[in-house]
Amino acid sequence: MQNDLLHQANGESDIFGSHSCCTNERGDVCDTISPMSNIVFDENTVKVCQEATVLTHCVENVLSSVNKALTNDREECKLDKDDHISEYVACESIKMLETDKQTSLTCVKSCMPVCSSEGKPEQAPCGVNGCNIVTYQEKQSIPEVNQTGTTKKYGPVRGGRTVVYVHSDEYMQLCDAMIRVPGRACMVHRLIEAYGLLKYLCIVPPSKLTREEILKFHSEEYVDVLERLDRDGEEGYDEQAQRCGLGYDCPAEPGVYEYATSVAGATVTAAQCLMEGKCTVAINWFGGWHHAKKDQASGFCYVNDIVLGILKLREKYQRVLYIDLDLHHGDGVEDAFSATSKVFTLSFHKYSAGFFPGTGSVKDVGFGKGRFFSLNIPLLDGIQDQQFFSLFLRVVEKVREVFSPEAVVCQCGADGLAGDPMNSFNLTHLSLGRCVYSLLKWNVPLLLLGGGGYEHANTARCWTFITSIAAFKKLPEDIPDHQYFTEYGPSYELAVTAGYRKNLNTPEYLKDVCRKALGILQKTSKILAYNEVV
Repeated sequence: MQNDLLHQANGESDIFGSHSCCTNERGDVCDTISPMSNIVFDENTVKVCQEATVLTHCVENVLSSVNKALTNDREECKLDKDDHISEYVACESIKMLETDKQTSLTCVKSCMPVCSSEGKPEQAPCGVNGCNIVTYQEKQSIPEVNQTGTTKKYGPVRGGRTVVYVHSDEYMQLCDAMIRVPGRACMVHRLIEAYGLLKYLCIVPPSKLTREEILKFHSEEYVDVLERLDRDGEEGYDEQAQRCGLGYDCPAEPGVYEYATSVAGATVTAAQCLMEGKCTVAINWFGGWHHAKKDQASGFCYVNDIVLGILKLREKYQRVLYIDLDLHHGDGVEDAFSATSKVFTLSFHKYSAGFFPGTGSVKDVGFGKGRFFSLNIPLLDGIQDQQFFSLFLRVVEKVREVFSPEAVVCQCGADGLAGDPMNSFNLTHLSLGRCVYSLLKWNVPLLLLGGGGYEHANTARCWTFITSIAAFKKLPEDIPDHQYFTEYGPSYELAVTAGYRKNLNTPEYLKDVCRKALGILQKTSKILAYNEVV
């Protein structure tokens, strides 16, 4: 059953289904011509030469699969149009497949393995944009992995990506001690470890930020309060601390400053790795605290590590796109960049009366030079995977077309998953996984962060699944035996079961949200066009 669900999430080889070149129903042909496009030739794969006939037939099978997918999608579009967002998103996959049909003709031919006279496989670079082929020569730069899971050097992992995973045991234990998500960090890391994903990642320890680095965003007064609380605990709590938002949501507890500087340091470390070209994807699952303001803690967030990470990326990249998938509006990040056109903030979140933080209307678009460079997608209770991803894809691809980001930061809050105590959306791990996979195909530096997620087992499932997508590694559906195995009952499977909360997101409502979002992006496009002329 899990394999069927994964195929629905794009049918990718190794991640969404092994050797699926003849059964692919979605996604880029270039990424799904297994076993060709991801073969690393060495002595263990010389046998590929003996299967040349099978591989030759695969060319015809790929094209046949694309034609079949096109036919199926056209029929699906007719049947399910009312279940999607009308003409805006119902048939988005048809456009992708039409393009990929022509791409596959070039890609399959140039990726075809050829046996030399000595019986050793040879391979020419594919040259097709987006193809994740790894040649024999490229294998030499794949990082060696030691017994602890760390790498001896940086280089492309299978699928053409190098993935940095910011982690240390000290950092994990520090995050586990925080009162709002106790034990979550260790639970996430242990599941990633249990699935054997660490050997596909470059593990980089985080660095703590200095006071001066924190002050690049936060006010001096606020940092003084955090330092005092870190030193004196509750004895240092006063009216000033209360004004800074340190109370019920953000308890003034000892160690808070060390925790905040460590989380922010981990996100900045990840950003630094991207800037230095050490990786194409960087992950800090213990970051993503998007509510903290310049001079105030908010919503469990003491320091806005996301803002500090984006400021670091801005030292190299002119245009940075921030995407927020958390159940809650990414208000702190939006506020920080609402007056600049250099950072585009895009948030998909629940928006209803009385729901924290109470911001994130589609009418909130920034101001000054940043007007129309903030975009909010307000959603209602009960949204489902297909609706969420369809809307995401339609909007985010238009943002890409208009804004042309040089780097992307994606906050993958998991509190919208079914089963979370927030009890709002009906999402599973597949919706967030498909969103991240679509961003990976852009081939721009990508920083992945955590965020909300208060049903720890489902959060660990989701972020482990996304880690496997980034590492181009398919996972078994059964949870491996490890320290937290019993927490994943009664199914003991990787899949998050979809919820049954009443869906208030009617096709008409989603169509209206999409129409307004695209209207805002038209204004963004006009501003950028005018700036180029000027």
